[in-house]
Amino acid sequence: MSAPSVDQPKVTAHRDLVDVSTRFSQAYLRFVDAAPEGGLTFPRLRVLEALHCQGPAKMSSLADLLALTPRNLTALADSLEGEGLLRRVAHPTDRRVTLLELTPDGMTVAEESLTPRLQEISGLFDQLDPTEQEALRALLQRLVDSMVSAGACDGA
Repeated sequence: MSAPSVDQPKVTAHRDLVDVSTRFSQAYLRFVDAAPEGGLTFPRLRVLEALHCQGPAKMSSLADLLALTPRNLTALADSLEGEGLLRRVAHPTDRRVTLLELTPDGMTVAEESLTPRLQEISGLFDQLDPTEQEALRALLQRLVDSMVSAGACDGA
């Protein structure tokens, strides 16, 4: 029995797509995580934003919301707590639970930093016209949906 025929042009095209999408995802994550001079990285700002918008939160709930591992959230919380931007407080009714909440300094940083940083990050997409932006969004969503339905990720 012979091996199934391989559509070489299709294989090459898929490899090119895998290559460029991998390079994009790696570069985009570095771009998003790069802290401006004296500023906060995007993951740290996301923690501050969530606490700013939703108030104090259990660490497990916040990790789920932000699609972070508990270990990553703990590291972020430790760092932000060390800078006086958030604090750990006891849950008012469940002594087993610790909540994260913003300090007044954390509230100020969130209010002053989040919008300019999001504008800086989203400015990358100004390279595309509105039709291209919508096409990219739709295509990326289709790929995420496909990975979720295949069980490869949770879509967060």
